[in-house]
Amino acid sequence: MGALPVLTVAASAAAAATAAAAVIIDPSARRQTIRGFGGMTHTAWIGDLTAAQRDTAFGTGEGRLGFSVLRIPVPENQADWSRDLATARRAIELGATVIASPWNPPARMVETFVRGSQTNARRLRYDMYGAYAQHLNDFTAFMRNNGVNLYGISVQNEPDYAHDWTWWTPTEMVRFLRENAGSISSRVIAPESFQYVKNMSDPILNDPTALANVDIVGAHLYGTSFANFPYPLFKQKGAGKELWMTEVYYPNSTDSADLWPQALDVGEHIHRAMVNAEFQAYIWWYIRRSYGPMREDGQLSKRGANIAHFARFVRPGYVRIEATANPVSNVYVSAYQGGGSTVIVAINKGTSAVSQQFTLANGTASRVSSWLTDASRNVAPQGTTGVSNGSFTVTLPARSVLTFVTA
Repeated sequence: MGALPVLTVAASAAAAATAAAAVIIDPSARRQTIRGFGGMTHTAWIGDLTAAQRDTAFGTGEGRLGFSVLRIPVPENQADWSRDLATARRAIELGATVIASPWNPPARMVETFVRGSQTNARRLRYDMYGAYAQHLNDFTAFMRNNGVNLYGISVQNEPDYAHDWTWWTPTEMVRFLRENAGSISSRVIAPESFQYVKNMSDPILNDPTALANVDIVGAHLYGTSFANFPYPLFKQKGAGKELWMTEVYYPNSTDSADLWPQALDVGEHIHRAMVNAEFQAYIWWYIRRSYGPMREDGQLSKRGANIAHFARFVRPGYVRIEATANPVSNVYVSAYQGGGSTVIVAINKGTSAVSQQFTLANGTASRVSSWLTDASRNVAPQGTTGVSNGSFTVTLPARSVLTFVTA
């Protein structure tokens, strides 16, 4: 094989770039099907997105986030059910799917109890389980009648971190799933543990009746170590079920989303959620927030740019395929196939540029297009480079994210 072209993204840095082991991409080694990347709107708490912000969130063109999943709350009172409808409708129009999560059942279904030092803890009354399932059905029907077919609905948001909302024990969750969730007309999401705590989801996976009434095992990743991302029991018993990460912000909610290179932590977090955890969806908390993917002025933040490197290019129905995940220290690579293309996302968190070869096993692509985020650019188009015998070599600039799409 002759000399391979180097992308223009950092040609001046090529001489200083360190060489890494080749990334081998194997389309025959198919992993999870991707359902999408997205975020949450919660109009009652922070106000709705504007019309322009909806298009920025769910559009796929330049300067857009490319989100393909929207998460909304299930208000406990029917009078509030239309609050997030406008954004949900627009998300649907732009090709996204919508899921919903409740924080509390209607007040008439709740009782208080003593939980440790909390004397006013809330839980769903046992004699209201059937009525609660109907409440979720009624919300699903309301949304459907107003142009939004929910992809799924959750039993409870963070049942194990519910100081300010409704608690569920693992036993209660399993009981509801066994006895009542079968009557829910949408895909059922559970348990949405705040920290991917497996003692919330293990009992579901270990109970065939409860598991039969769950479609999506949902998890949040607040404070979850990378070591706890894999879930062997799900791989063993979750056949036919989906695995979604339904809420997170990372690394924190105190810093501006435009801090650099801190925002690269988001790229690594998504990489590990896709590769180590094998989630099929990755959903941020508030879409528009100072620490979120969209700034309060409606523009993409640096954190948002990291998410867009996945969301805009890895579309629903694409399949993650095997790729050398960590060819050199501080470089993280994942690959996906769909729409007749291969998509590669490469994150270089290191302080030095890296000369990186990519080889597509049995690949027939003739060129790749690329987009770059670094300290001064956000998902900026970088043109194309040729592919020779299934391989191409590029320079990954220090502290950058690059997405490549084959043609």
